[in-house]
Parts: sequence; C-alpha cells; structure tokens
Amino acid sequence: MFIRRKCARLCEQRVTAARCRFLFTMLEDSEFFSSPPRKTVRFGGTVAETLKKYKQGDTTDYDLLMIQLVDPEIKDAQIINWLQEFRACVAQLTKDFEYLVSKILKLPWLCRSLLVVEEYLAFLSNLVSAQTVYLRSCLSMIVSNFVPGRIVIQENGVDISDSEDEDEKLPQNFDICHRALQTIAKYVPSTAQFLMPILAEKFPFVNKSARTLECYVHNLLRITVYFPVLRLEILELVIEKFLKLDVNASHNDIEDAEETAANSALSSCAEEGLFDMDEDEKAHLIQPNSDMMAHPVAERLDILMCVLLSYIKDVCYVNGELMVSRTKDLYRDLLVVFDKLVLPTHASCHIQFFMFYICSFKLGLAESFLEHLWKMLQNPNSPAVIRQSAAGYIGSFLARATYIPLVTVKACLDLLVPWLHHYIDSQDAGTKGYCDVVLHASFYSVCQAVFYIFIFHCKQLLDGNLKKGLTYLQSLNFERMVMCQLNPLKVCLPSVVNLFAAITRKYQLAFCYTIIERNNRQLIPVVRSSAGGDSVQVCTNPLDCFFPFDPYILKRSKKIFEGVYRVWNDLSLQDIQVPQKVTKQTTAEDDEDDFLKGESLHSETFGNMSSSFESNVQIPSSGSPVTFPMHQF
Repeated sequence: MFIRRKCARLCEQRVTAARCRFLFTMLEDSEFFSSPPRKTVRFGGTVAETLKKYKQGDTTDYDLLMIQLVDPEIKDAQIINWLQEFRACVAQLTKDFEYLVSKILKLPWLCRSLLVVEEYLAFLSNLVSAQTVYLRSCLSMIVSNFVPGRIVIQENGVDISDSEDEDEKLPQNFDICHRALQTIAKYVPSTAQFLMPILAEKFPFVNKSARTLECYVHNLLRITVYFPVLRLEILELVIEKFLKLDVNASHNDIEDAEETAANSALSSCAEEGLFDMDEDEKAHLIQPNSDMMAHPVAERLDILMCVLLSYIKDVCYVNGELMVSRTKDLYRDLLVVFDKLVLPTHASCHIQFFMFYICSFKLGLAESFLEHLWKMLQNPNSPAVIRQSAAGYIGSFLARATYIPLVTVKACLDLLVPWLHHYIDSQDAGTKGYCDVVLHASFYSVCQAVFYIFIFHCKQLLDGNLKKGLTYLQSLNFERMVMCQLNPLKVCLPSVVNLFAAITRKYQLAFCYTIIERNNRQLIPVVRSSAGGDSVQVCTNPLDCFFPFDPYILKRSKKIFEGVYRVWNDLSLQDIQVPQKVTKQTTAEDDEDDFLKGESLHSETFGNMSSSFESNVQIPSSGSPVTFPMHQF
C-alpha cells in the first residue's frame, strides 16, 4: 500500500513538472517575455475630468497631463490611450485649450506603429470636424512633415551634429501625410483654401539642402493629384522658387565652377603623380560623380528640374500613352505661369525649358505656344520688354526644337518677315526712320529672331530642291531688311550678324559686308576707368537680348532633352566664303550666346568653327535623372 502511494506521488510530481516546463516554454515565447513591458502608467484622472478641473481652476492634473504628453519615452500604448480619451471629449477642446492641442499635434506619431497612426488620423478627423478653429494648426503640422527631419546631437547644451534624417520609412511617412490631408478634406471641404497659404509659408529657403527642397517640391506636386484646384497656384509657387535659383546660376558661373573643379582635380592628380595613367583612368579620378554639379545652386536646380519634368511626364502619360485632355489642361496652367513669371524675367537659363518639354509631347502644343507668343509680339498694347522677349522665344524655340517640322518653320517665317516689311513701310514715310534701339526695339528683336532661325534652318530650306529653296528665300527679301534706314545689322548680335551675312552672301540673298564695315567704323569705344583701369569696351548687345533656349547644361536633367533639342551644327569653310577684311568685334558682352564665342570671321579661322555654340563649352556627359524614392505622381 505504501509503495503504491509513493508511486502515485512520483507520477503526479512528474506530470506537474512537465506542465510547468510546457507553460514556461509558452511564456518564454510570448510577447510578454520577448519585449519590455508597455508603459501604461499614468497620473491624474481621465482627460475629461482633467479638463473639467482645469476650467474650475484646479491645474494639478492638467500640469501632470502636459508633462506626460511631452515625455520622449512615451510608449505606443500610452499614446493610443490618450488619443482615445481626447476623441471622446473633443467637443471640450475649445480655443481655451489651444496650448494642449499644440502639444498633441507635436506627438511623434509618424514613426510609431500602424495602430498609433490610425488612431491619430481618427483624432485629427474628429478634431477638425468638431473644432474647425484648429484646422490651420493641423494642416501646418502635416505640411511640416514634408521634409526630412533633422537629427541634432548635443553635448553640454551645444549642438555638435545637425544632419538630415535619412530614414528608410521617409516615403511611407509622406504617404501617411497625404492620406491625412485627404482625410481632413473629407470633413472640411474648404481645406484647399486654407492649405495654399501654409504651403507657401512652409516652403524651405532656397539655400537649404537639395534633398530638403526635393522632398518638399515632390510633395507639393503630389498634392495637385487629389487637390486639382490648387495645381495652378502650386505650379506658380514652385516655378517662382526655381526662378530664384536659376537667375543666381548663370551659364558663365556654372561653366566657371565646372572649370575650377576640373582644374582642382587635375592639380590633385599632379600632386599624387597620376599623370602616368591613361586618359580613362584620369577621367574616372577627376570626375568620380559626373552627375554632380560643381556650382551649389546649379546642383539644387538640377535635382529640382528633374522632379518638375518627371511630374509633367507622369501627368501627361499613363502607361506610355499620351492623355491628350490631361496634357492640354496642364499645358494651359503652365502657360499661365510662364506668362506671369518666366516671360518677363531677363536672362533665365533653364527654368523655361518646362515649356520646351511639354510642347515636345504633341505638335499641336508647340504650334499653340508659337501662336501665343506671336499674339504677344504683334500686340501694340503689350509692354516693349514683353514683345522683345516673345520675339526671342519664337526665334530660339524654332531654332532649337527638333520636333517642329520645316513646314511650321516656314509658316512662322511667313508671319515674321511680312511683319518686318510692314514695319519698314510704316517708318520710311515717318520722321523716326533711323536707327534707334529704344524706338524700334521690337523690330530689331524680330530681325534677330528671323536671322537666327535662318542660320539654323538654311540647310534644311535648301535641301532637296535647291532652286525651289532659293526661290522661297528670295521671296523673303532679306536685302530690303538689311538695307533699310533702321539698320538692324548694327543692333543685332555680331555673332548672328556675321553668320547671317556669310550665308546670304554665298547664296546671293543679301550683301551685308559693306554695311557691317560701315557700322564697325561708327562704333564708339567706351573707356571704363572707374576701376582704375584703361580698358576699352564696345557695346555689341544694345538690345540686351538673349536666346532663352540656349544650351541646357544641368547634367542630370539635360538627358531628358536628348532627341528633342537641336545642337548647333558647325558650318565649314567650304560651305561659306567670308571676306578676310571683315572682322567681328569681340567683347565680354558677346558671350551671351555661345554661337561664335570669341571667334572672328577671318576666312583662315572659319574652319575652326568647332568652338562655336555648344561645342566651345565642354560639359561632362550627363547622368540619368535622379531616381526619387517615392511614388509616382
């Protein structure tokens, strides 16, 4: 009997031990043991009680609540608990509790779990629907998350490190922010009206890092997808900021920075004794990242242009197919912004290429753009500077766009040239038929545009049927233009005038060299001694004009225009015979166009045209556009 009891006890002990081991194994694998305990300890009463006491003058629990909300170690469970209570008493969160709501809006909710995000979005929707007074604060909080956060490391109260947070979840956080905006818009239909001023206010300063500007611009353009009513205003805001960058990074500044960087790299190679390497190895060492611009402003603008041009393509194309209706709507918005901001701006270098790009999608858009510029040009009520700028855009656009057929080029010449002859007729009979840049600025701008178009397209116009081409060119009557009393050859850029004269002389369309020689004798040198020197400079650009679609030199975004942009094809000595005694006045001002930069038109140097236009600025090959790690527009 005793033995049986002992055996039964042993069996019972073994079963108990096995159960304990099994239970311990389950607990060991559970979340409780594998993670630290959640911090759900709280002080004071519920939120509703705390708010009631605060109104009665008892701020003890309110102060405890504020301390807990700003606790940097607050856990997800505690945030969810707070948000649920705030949602239950959102009607009590009046203007009196503005400071409390500001602390709630500063909670680090984006980097939390999905449960926290969902609860926070629900709180935002309840708050703006019950207390619209907080709509602007909520929108401002969301927009402030459109840029990467900053990581600040302090030591003894001093910032020793301040850098951008390159969180892998950044695109996901941006998605949540856009979802929050759309959620708020469901409850407050006037959200878009309040959002636009905040977007302008929160726009980072143009001297911020390229990454910060890139993220913010990308998110602004994403807003236009679900708030189409804001697209025009957002495009205007974005292009205005781009324009500020563009005018602070001229072609000359960018080229000088690239040359300085290349020389610095060569000097480093010389110091390290690398001249024994072959050319490929040297190039790799000198340009380890050929996509990066040496000029800091140009670097930011290059990245931002990639974002804008990608947006334009994503709006207009869906699965590789052009959406005509959407493209036309976007074109109209961009044209409004172009007229307001870009057209009146003198000597912008790159921003205007957004119009060049969208017009390449469909010939009808290019023709519409030309017609729009033509109406501005011939409108006597338009300011003179706008008419001059429109003429420059027409000439540069027709010369550079490869997607414009020759028939369209001829149609434009058939509008511009008769306008010039009509202008000459009106001035010959009057008292102002003399060379004056101020009085006849529009006339000279159109003359220069016609000369420029002719230089770029003369070969096409004469290819195929030479006789027919010459007949057409003779009908334009260039001889009358250059021989008139207004004397356009004296005002237009010498680089354009000299090439125009050389080509027309070969085909006997006009004889310009007598006039050019006479004009050169009449040029009065200007001595500038204010700096203590005795340099002599001759103004060879009295129109102060520029060609807006001159070569695009931003490395990343430049590749987007491959195939649609016409580069200057040099003319050889065999094509044109130039009198030896006709020379070109060369000054610093003539560098406006890289069209014969620093060249004279002696016949012995004419064969060295490889330095004209783009070819005289050797830019490293552009890389592919920046890949933005976010969703498409």
